[in-house]
Amino acid sequence: MDIATVMGILVFLGLAVATIFIGEGWAGFKPFMNLEALLMVMGGTFCATLVNYPLSQVVGLGRILRKVLFSSGEDTSDIVVTFVTLTQKAKKEGFLALQGDVKKIQNDFLRRGIQLVVDGADQEFIRNMLETEIGFIRERHKVGQEIFNAMGTYSPAFGIIGTVLGMILMLSTIDDVSAVPRRMALALAAAFYGLGSGYLLFLPMGGKLRRRSEEELLVKEIIIRGVLLLQSGATPSVVEQNLKAYLEPAKRMVKGRPAAAPAPGAPGAPGAPAAAPGAAAAAPASPAGTPGA
Repeated sequence: MDIATVMGILVFLGLAVATIFIGEGWAGFKPFMNLEALLMVMGGTFCATLVNYPLSQVVGLGRILRKVLFSSGEDTSDIVVTFVTLTQKAKKEGFLALQGDVKKIQNDFLRRGIQLVVDGADQEFIRNMLETEIGFIRERHKVGQEIFNAMGTYSPAFGIIGTVLGMILMLSTIDDVSAVPRRMALALAAAFYGLGSGYLLFLPMGGKLRRRSEEELLVKEIIIRGVLLLQSGATPSVVEQNLKAYLEPAKRMVKGRPAAAPAPGAPGAPGAPAAAPGAAAAAPASPAGTPGA
């Protein structure tokens, strides 16, 4: 679950409740218990969204909302480690040896890319296939962002409409002038609901969706780059260095990569002779003018 989204909403609600309670006590909550205002704002916002977007896209709001609240993204450093491991295996055993690893990959996009390499597809075909899929993903994400941004625009407007409607009904039926302030407060509750839902829920969720989309597309760009490097036969070190360029500096220390073994015969390598005492000392230079020089 995305703690930041839930925490932001709950903290604001807590601050609003505390402000009302400190100012007016429990009696201060009575003007906000206005079901008519809530129905006008939420119902009007939903109906306007139906007018603007197809029913199939509006019905999909639940799935989009789950993405905002529960999606935590994917660790890009794990993807780099996966490609380095696959490249090492492909160098030793060939691309066909990756067939068993493809079935174990959880990321669908990555699995399809590796399968194309195993099947022997060329780089241009792989690039076209994966970039086409990215294009459609970007368009789907754009629709979700637009819906929430539109709802963030509609809800304050319907809050004002609800307030005006409440004032019209109040002024047309009122008999006691002393009841005007109380009924005015009830009418203004619609504006509170409209502004609060628009600027606390809908517009911030549209922004969160945009950020989630950027993160997901970055992961897929890394995957495309890794698949193309794997298909080209690049070495594991080249693959790692290329993919690490996409990561934040704090994530560039890729975990799970074994340290390089020392070269045979080098100090510290298995079977290398121990250095003799004093061998590291520099030999004295020959004096100038030595006979035979």
